[in-house]
Amino acid sequence: MSGDARASLPLSGRVALVTGATRGLGKEISLALARAGADLVVTSRKQHACDDLAGEVRALTGRTVLARACHVGHWGEIDGLVEAAYGELGQVDVLVNNAGMSPIYPKLSAVSEDLFDKVVAVNLKGPFRLSVLVGERMHAAGNGVIVNISSVAAVRPSPESLPYAAAKAGLNALTRGLAAAYGPAVRVNAIMAGPFRTDVAAAWDEAYLARVQQYPLERIGTPTEIVGAVLFLVTDASTFVTGAVLPVDGGMSATPV
Repeated sequence: MSGDARASLPLSGRVALVTGATRGLGKEISLALARAGADLVVTSRKQHACDDLAGEVRALTGRTVLARACHVGHWGEIDGLVEAAYGELGQVDVLVNNAGMSPIYPKLSAVSEDLFDKVVAVNLKGPFRLSVLVGERMHAAGNGVIVNISSVAAVRPSPESLPYAAAKAGLNALTRGLAAAYGPAVRVNAIMAGPFRTDVAAAWDEAYLARVQQYPLERIGTPTEIVGAVLFLVTDASTFVTGAVLPVDGGMSATPV
């Protein structure tokens, strides 16, 4: 791609940091941001997975990619990730908090304190810390965009994933609070994702899949179908949108329980 063509891309000259970047929704989001012109910081818990994704993105797009392992549930690792991102690439213009986890348990009383704490740490505590560290620098620089990948479970909690649902409801609240804290320079929004065909879908039983058929689009989404919403929120197409929680769920959240 020529220099002129690169300059015309909507995210040319920007740096995007994506957590949970190496598979599922995170991988598709990372690829889309790079194709839109962004240089990347990609992170997940395993360094080799980050390195593999970085190589793939470079080969497909020619973008600069920093691969850095980080467990987003551990604040000390988040601090190191932010320092590495700014030290290597000089800026972060887009942050996508995508990393998440929702372990299976047989019944609510079987949820251990350790499991509960891990779910909250990855889905809520980590995004808070990363958003605050990056958001303050974005605010000082005068611009930036943060997108939190939430879940329809936040508004349709079920016994099978209650700690996860509670954490994602907190993430929705965090989105609105951060939008107020860092506006007008920084826009903060969330995507409330519905069921997507990722690795997590392998654990869904037939009863859940049958319920999905009752929603307007009558199917599970494919990971590429979250890309349009992300690009809308991180580009200048959404300059008057902040503090919003956008459902991308096949109509699930709009369907009566």
